[in-house]
Amino acid sequence: MRTIRVKASSRDLSPLLAGAATAVAGCGALLALADSDSPLRGTFTLFFLLAAPAAAIAAALRGLEPFGRLLTAVAGSVVVNMLVAQGMLAVHRWSVRGGIVAVAAISVLALLLVLARRPRGRPAHEADDSPVPVDR
Repeated sequence: MRTIRVKASSRDLSPLLAGAATAVAGCGALLALADSDSPLRGTFTLFFLLAAPAAAIAAALRGLEPFGRLLTAVAGSVVVNMLVAQGMLAVHRWSVRGGIVAVAAISVLALLLVLARRPRGRPAHEADDSPVPVDR
């Protein structure tokens, strides 16, 4: 009889953390759209406004190192939010719901463009253009 030992690593938690972040961001968007009086509305909505565009931008930047991709995605997220706010102020149509919907639409559109650009028949990790080291 052979005993199989499973080593716990930090990579095992990444799908769980991604799911939790998605749930928190989704709750934030729903709380803001429903105009709820929950004390968590502001925090969760802010998380949605930062995480949704950042996830779409990070998906487009597969070739960068993880820290560079994170930094660029967060900076791009702030830029998307500022452009949405500036556009809404310029046309005199400021609303919280409109901002949430606009940021969500831009994020989904960017993510769909990334998915459409990916070659068919290849998994996501093979579709990026980063060089693969060869051991000889």
